[in-house]
Amino acid sequence: MADHISRRAFHQALLTGGLSAGAIVSAFGQAPTVQAPATQAPKPAADPTEEVRDYPAPKFKPNIRKPRLSATLNQDFVIYAHSELDMVKLLLDKYPTVLNAVVDWGNGDFESGMGGASHLGRRDIVTYLIERGARPDIFTWAMLGRLDIVKPLITAHPALADAKGPHGITLQTHAKMGGKEAEEVFKYLESIKKA
Repeated sequence: MADHISRRAFHQALLTGGLSAGAIVSAFGQAPTVQAPATQAPKPAADPTEEVRDYPAPKFKPNIRKPRLSATLNQDFVIYAHSELDMVKLLLDKYPTVLNAVVDWGNGDFESGMGGASHLGRRDIVTYLIERGARPDIFTWAMLGRLDIVKPLITAHPALADAKGPHGITLQTHAKMGGKEAEEVFKYLESIKKA
């Protein structure tokens, strides 16, 4: 008979695939019967980067066939997109799939490269990202001074006037960062705030 194994270690090994049925039988002479605790903890995720759910899993199970982007690459790309066009070009040439990558800086503060370039008023980086196929949003259009896009969106969905971008930065601040080219958008947003 093999060395003693605690119930917790046994369950953990069984759930993570560390013990096969054959290994259990050879170690214990028979398949042990272990009573499950009254309240079971969620099973550990198969992917070590996944977190354990404390809610029911969705019925749809995605079949991820392609490798995921590195969290470090995503983060670096977003950081460079704030201010370094040459590095954005280099990374996009080398890793084109990072174009629309998003980083969660914590507590749901999501930011893409486009978002970072937009709130810093980096028109050159934003324009380059759009040319490469990135997805602009209302914050980008506000920084670019596109009143023809921003105004109809807010007219259709007035709550967008109070929307917050990455780091809680307002739509109005994005327009302000757009400088002279975004002055009309800034004035429009200012006028609806006063109304």
